[in-house]
Formats: sequence, structure tokens, C-alpha cells
Amino acid sequence: MKDMQKIVIEGRRSLEGVVNISGSKNASLPIMAATLLTSEICSIRNLPNLRDIDSFSELMNSFGANIDKLDHAINICCDNINNLTAHYDLVKKMRASILVLGPMVARFARAKVSLPGGCAIGLRPINLHIDALKKMGATGSVEKGYIILEAPSGLHGADIYFPKITVTGTENILMAASLAKGRTIIHNAAKEPEVVALANILNKMGAYIYGAGTDKIVVDGVERLGGFEEAVIYDRIETGTFIAAVAAAKGEVLLKNAKIDMLECPVSIFDEMGVIIEKTEKGVKVSCDKGLKPANIYTAPYPGFPTDLQAQIMADLSLAYGTSIINENIFENRFMHVAELSRMGADIKVSGKQAVVKGVKHLTGANVMATDLRASASLVVAGLAANGTTVIDRAYHIDRGYESIEKKLQAVGARIWRES
Repeated sequence: MKDMQKIVIEGRRSLEGVVNISGSKNASLPIMAATLLTSEICSIRNLPNLRDIDSFSELMNSFGANIDKLDHAINICCDNINNLTAHYDLVKKMRASILVLGPMVARFARAKVSLPGGCAIGLRPINLHIDALKKMGATGSVEKGYIILEAPSGLHGADIYFPKITVTGTENILMAASLAKGRTIIHNAAKEPEVVALANILNKMGAYIYGAGTDKIVVDGVERLGGFEEAVIYDRIETGTFIAAVAAAKGEVLLKNAKIDMLECPVSIFDEMGVIIEKTEKGVKVSCDKGLKPANIYTAPYPGFPTDLQAQIMADLSLAYGTSIINENIFENRFMHVAELSRMGADIKVSGKQAVVKGVKHLTGANVMATDLRASASLVVAGLAANGTTVIDRAYHIDRGYESIEKKLQAVGARIWRES
């Protein structure tokens, strides 16, 4: 079974060649949810082949969506939606399932969505989504683990003030506001490139959205939205992960199609550590042939250092010459990879939201366990640099967000494979 697979890595091999960066998982999922806003066919290209995409497709199918899967593309038509309940068995697989809440209430005036599951990296404020939709005219409550909202008279525009930045909350309200009556203003909105990508596609569907990419987004609702054909932006987190891989294993790799303009903060940190990153016509060239320098990291909403790269860069910093400090400011439980990196010889001490990483001369391969998506990526990075063999259990976590990671690494010289 795929859930029983392990990733095996024989470390200490430098990386040379080309890696093709895939479409963004974090951009694909809200775009798929946005297809619920229209009865017309929506064509999404450059879609990554991931476990999370399959799970979201299964969820959409459960509503009655007609889905035609192609090679790294999908056609979705929601003209025959016959179920407005997102059941626990499907939603428990991924937290991004909450993204169907806004579009379903906006178009169908009702939604019943199980409280979401996914990676156990900490609480996410689903109440912010619910409170915002209630301010737009929805009514309802949470009953027996399900969010039940109704808006029989439709949603109306409102001033939405998020007390803390929420990416999925911003995306949910963007979608809902597109079909609401009147103007909605989202204050303290998330600025992530994936939010901008969703806004661009909603505008292509006929919405009127201004200010995406800033902390204040204005949405003028329309009566109906149409279909679209659009390619998903390339994955900045996958790009950052492969930069971390080259930093750990050494070598020179071209990350084809990568865009570093969405990674300014991480690129500046990698530069401080001694990793050479160059923008080229084909993508981004990454090289590293020396020991790494320490750095201090503070995760923050975009354009700050992304929490989704914290684990991977920790693996690098565990080999740096000196002491680094990592402050995790987004999720309260996102240091679960520390115990596994420590099994490989890393010297990391955690106190609350802060991790102190003292660089060691080398890591040693060990049997370790992936606890979440990005933690699994950090163990791959560490395994590439470690002496001996690393065996990563629960490989299914990495399949949620990285397309064929072992094949991409094999192509640039890594000794990495899967075993059941």
C-alpha cells in the first residue's frame, strides 16, 4: 500500500542537473474551490500531481462536480451540484477543504462542512471564516463537528476585519464576496502570491477585485461568474525546498521555471548562509560548494519568511558553522521534526516558539518518521547530507505537496528510492 511506503536515501552525493518545478499546491486548491462559483467549465493547467489534489478532486466529486483529469490539467464543471455537505471522511484528509465553505454559501445559499483535518501542526482559526461569512449575512453554527451555514437571502458586502492574518480566510471571503451583493472590503488581508493568483482568476471569471497583494482588498460583487482557462503559478515552497536540498548536499542545480521574486526573504537568508542563487532565463540556478553559515529565522506572513520552509532550512542550519535561532510565529506545534533531526545527530533545543540550532560537523543516517508535509521534506534534505542511509517512514506525507520528489532528486544524482 502507498501509505506503508518508506523513502530511503544514501547521503553525501552532490546534486548536478535540472529539476522541473511543478505548479503550486497552495494556489491550485483555492482555484479548484473557485469552480463552485460557476456553472461553466473551468480548465486548470500546470496542476501538480499530488495526493492533496486527488483528495480535493474527490471532495468536489462528492458534491456532483464533473471532473475530467488530463496530464497536469483538469476540467471541472459544477453545473449539476446535488450535495452541499462536505463529509468528515473526505475533509479529514486536508485542512484546505475549508475553502469550499465560502463559494458554496455564496452560490447555493447553504453549506455543511466538516471541521477540517490535515497536518497536525497546530490550530487554525476556522472561526475567522465563520465570523466573516456571518457578517456578510450568513447564519448558522457548529454542530457535531460540522459547520452549518445558510444565507437564504444571499450574502451582502461588508467590512471584514481579520484580527490576525489568515490565508485561507482571505481566500474564502474573496470567493464569497465575488457573488455577494454590494462591496466587501477585507482588512488585514493575506498578501501571499497564492491569494493574488486566486484574485486574478476570479477577475477572469468576471469578478471585480482590487488590491490583491496588499493588506486591503476591495471586492464588488456580481450576479454571476463564468468559466476560465488558466495555468497555476509555479510552487515557491517546492522551489525553496530544492534550494535547501542543494545547500545540504552541495552541487549546482537549475530549478526550471522557478520564480525567486516570490521568495525574496528566503533567498536573502540562503545568501547569508553562503548559497549562491542566480536568476536565469530558464529559472533559478542554485549552487553551493562550501560549508554553511548560521542565520536567524523569524517566520511571518508574506512577504516574511514562510513557515512552510522553516523545517527545511532547519535541516540546513543543523550543519552550519555556528549557532542559529529559529522563531516560529505562525503555528504553535511546528517543531515536530526536531525530534527526528535529533535522531540523525542534530543539536537542537526548543523552548516555546524558539529553536536554538547548534551546527554539527555531520549528520548520520537513521530510521526517522515524517510527522507532516514539510517535516517530511526536512528529513529528505537532512538525508541527502547525512553519512550512511536514512529511512523515512510515512512517506505519504510528502506526496501531499511534492510531485515525484524522489524521481526529481534521482535525476540530479541523489541516491533515493521508495520501499514498501
